[in-house]
Amino acid sequence: MKLVGTAEIRLMLGGISRQRVDVIVSSKGFPDPVETLIMGRVWLRSDVERWIAQHRPDPTADSK
Repeated sequence: MKLVGTAEIRLMLGGISRQRVDVIVSSKGFPDPVETLIMGRVWLRSDVERWIAQHRPDPTADSK
């Protein structure tokens, strides 16, 4: 099982800001985290990749 946190999600989305990734992961429709640790929430990488493929076909779109 591969997990990702917000830092990895930022990179997966083309290096967007921390503030922007916080908005995205809190939005309706983004996968629920599988766990909340002291360091923060973590998601299944496969869930995040699927969401990106459906909602952000161009991962650099947010950083333009």
